[in-house]
Amino acid sequence: MRLILTILTASLALAGCTETSKRIRFDGEFYRSNASAPRSDRHNFVVTSGPLSRGIEGARQAALYEGTRHCMTYYGTSKIDWAVHPTQDPVQALTIDGDRIVVQGRCVEWPEPGGPATR
Repeated sequence: MRLILTILTASLALAGCTETSKRIRFDGEFYRSNASAPRSDRHNFVVTSGPLSRGIEGARQAALYEGTRHCMTYYGTSKIDWAVHPTQDPVQALTIDGDRIVVQGRCVEWPEPGGPATR
């Protein structure tokens, strides 16, 4: 039993190291960011990023990254119309929910689906 617990503990420690090496630091810290969108309309998404207790600038950069990653994954574009831009608009314009910032964006495709055709 002791051997199994030792192996399990070592495995968990190794898995944690591997995941950390794939994570990206923003302003010297790690932030948990998440983009969410309904399956029926992945163009419109919401990003949350934090904790703000590690620094607002890093959380802002992480939110921008996560939104860009979302649009690149689903639409192959990094063009986003932000309701409030996570890094360019003033901090006071951001929505703060507890220890996280919340920003909304829309992935922009060219031409915009449902828009007029270009010639």
